[in-house]
Amino acid sequence: MGKKLGKQTIMLDHPAKIIGNFSIVGEKEGQGNFASYFDMILKDDKYGQKTYEKAEKKMMLEAIKGCLHKAHLTTSQVELYLAGDLLNQIISASFSARELDCSYLGIYGACSTMSEILGIGALLMDTGAYDHILCATGSHFTTAERQYRYPLELGNQRPPTSQWTITGAGASMLSKEGNAPKITHVTFGKVMDYNIKDVNNMGAAMAPAAMDTLITLFQDTHTQPKDYDLIVTGDLGKLGSEILMDLMENKGYTLGKNYADCGQMMYTNNQKTYQGGSGAGCSAVVFNSYLVDKLKKKEYKKIIFAATGALLSTTSSQQGESIPGICHAIIVEGA
Repeated sequence: MGKKLGKQTIMLDHPAKIIGNFSIVGEKEGQGNFASYFDMILKDDKYGQKTYEKAEKKMMLEAIKGCLHKAHLTTSQVELYLAGDLLNQIISASFSARELDCSYLGIYGACSTMSEILGIGALLMDTGAYDHILCATGSHFTTAERQYRYPLELGNQRPPTSQWTITGAGASMLSKEGNAPKITHVTFGKVMDYNIKDVNNMGAAMAPAAMDTLITLFQDTHTQPKDYDLIVTGDLGKLGSEILMDLMENKGYTLGKNYADCGQMMYTNNQKTYQGGSGAGCSAVVFNSYLVDKLKKKEYKKIIFAATGALLSTTSSQQGESIPGICHAIIVEGA
């Protein structure tokens, strides 16, 4: 079993190996900075479906199918499926689970879901109870806009602090065995709330949670930012990343050139997405394409993957509530 380090970090006795990974994205994402790394790029964001919600579910299924293929496994070999998304009652995850004949845990961590389920999966695998655990999450620009903000038909103007919800899904296959990138440490974060109420400024709401989790990880493992090839947050975006760097600097931790944010990196400047990408699919597709690829090629030996999430709903926003943030981190080492 894993060993507790400090306050919140667990060092795994038996690191979980990522033997399969798959990413599928929408047309806009396919025109961004990671186009050459994605496994599949859609030409139609409806993916041949009648609704965008059905398209989101189909993306999850395609990510699962592709991940299994790359891991050289069949659905019958999957023992546990961990998944989540942004739709009410995480229906994309639950409906995709109907296609798998295995145990299922539906998990909601907003945009932090990918690192959360990878952490949970790695811990469950460390118990010795499972040989293969499938982790997947995703999001869709149009479904998120309709649920959290305004239907696109209204033509509402986007403020400069807003981010663009990623259309995409990513899946990882965890295994006991294999020569593959491995999850060695897990740090589950705490809910942090700095009283941000602007639903179009998610980066500011999530940055304090990222600061708290990263500092806790560094203290628990007795490491510094310089000890990692890359420290990547989930989807703070451009503004949120700047806020995080300032917050870390004030606490005595300097995030240098080895720090990046999935949302900030996703799109080119010409795509005019303001602060960059967001959504549960944001960190999922970057992790299961670019990051895993770099780890497999040993271009990165050791990284921190710290996806962030804004824990709000339309109900809480309408009641004048602030936006709590969460960040979960894992340390992943190369094959």
